[in-house]
Amino acid sequence: MLFCIECIEEEKKRENRLIYLAQTDLMTGLYNRGSGERQISHLLQEKTGGLLCLIDCDKFKTINDTYGHSTGDKVIIAVAETMQKSCRDKDVVLRLGGDEFAVFMPEMREKAAAERFFERLFHNISQITIAEMKGKQIEISLGACFCEASEEVSFDQLYRKANRAMYQSKKKQGYSASIYEEWMKSNYSKPLK
Repeated sequence: MLFCIECIEEEKKRENRLIYLAQTDLMTGLYNRGSGERQISHLLQEKTGGLLCLIDCDKFKTINDTYGHSTGDKVIIAVAETMQKSCRDKDVVLRLGGDEFAVFMPEMREKAAAERFFERLFHNISQITIAEMKGKQIEISLGACFCEASEEVSFDQLYRKANRAMYQSKKKQGYSASIYEEWMKSNYSKPLK
């Protein structure tokens, strides 16, 4: 009987490990793209509403080319850890791939609250120190899009709007965030100090 219990416990551990591996980006420990999208889609179907943010490391190819891919990996890991530290427990944080990340903040619907999050994230990212980069700061661009609880919207629709806002941010130097609105009316920027 004891042998059977041990076998069942070992099987359960293996099953949990496989689930973890299927849902997780192995480099960062964040949700991977597939599982993160599923989590966000589920929240959207439940009519939660909130804020989707896309985050991209600026000039990441230059970091890899100048300091090497192992340093680039350290940057990705540091940004992922900083994002988790900057977000709430209920937020869905994922790595989309490469140097691109996303976070869905359920029930965040106010511009002022979003701007406080941007400020906190930018401050925390600016504190990252990678020894091999000899004092060079990591910079990010952020595009965001709100959705109302009553809104029928898919992850892909939100992603496209947030992506359009992110490209507005990339036109600026330093830490920058843009919130999608029709014709890109709403922009928030914090210059690099």
